Amino acid sequence: MHKPLRPNCPPETERLVVGLQPVREAIRVHRSKLLRVAIEDRDQPRLAALERFARDSGVSAVARVDRSELDGLSGSTSHQGALAWAPPLALIDPSAALPGTDGLSIALDQIQDPQNFGAIVRSAVALAGAPIVWGEHSSAPLTPATFRASAGAIEHARLCRVPSLVSWLSEAASSGARVIGLDSHASVPLGAVDLTLATVLVIGNEHEGLARGVRRACTTMATVAPRGPIDSLNASAAAAVALYEAARQRARVQSG
Repeated sequence: MHKPLRPNCPPETERLVVGLQPVREAIRVHRSKLLRVAIEDRDQPRLAALERFARDSGVSAVARVDRSELDGLSGSTSHQGALAWAPPLALIDPSAALPGTDGLSIALDQIQDPQNFGAIVRSAVALAGAPIVWGEHSSAPLTPATFRASAGAIEHARLCRVPSLVSWLSEAASSGARVIGLDSHASVPLGAVDLTLATVLVIGNEHEGLARGVRRACTTMATVAPRGPIDSLNASAAAAVALYEAARQRARVQSG
């Protein structure tokens, strides 16, 4: 008889991670600090490799379990045969997320789709190592679906939740940063903006774009692509293009 899958911990001290790559990254980052890893009990090379990796990394509780148990715990999020219970994510202080003299940050205005949120986290980590800042109201929560969409990047991300995104953006602008709101109707292409200076890229809500207060807090409005038959890119695609452009400009300056 299997032991209960869910660790006997208060909810605020654990975090459910779902999916092969997210679980693999959670093991890589947290190692023996993982509370438990559960792997589907079937003969599949990727699952066997994950089990070996977890045990070799010092995870003390690694169990093979029935798929039905994983289905019940993961809900609507595809688990691919693997779950883990990890420590809570550490959030950085709002002041640490400011771009300083030449840094890059990305701010999310009411991004509510966990798939978009997670995909933006993945791009921010992969392309720029940029902190991700969002307001505590009307944004996608940090859920297993968000972790899954980030493909494990959430374990490496610098995350910052602020009481007021408008106030944080205003502070960034006052410190000398360019606060660039992305808007498909803007007349300035993002490629024409110098992104090698202290910069905050601001991504708006999937349906309504940037809120009025957030828009007023921006110092520049820019578009990531010329107008075409599609009115705009979705939030995660726009973020990926903007982060790539910033990384491209910065790499060009560094190469001389």
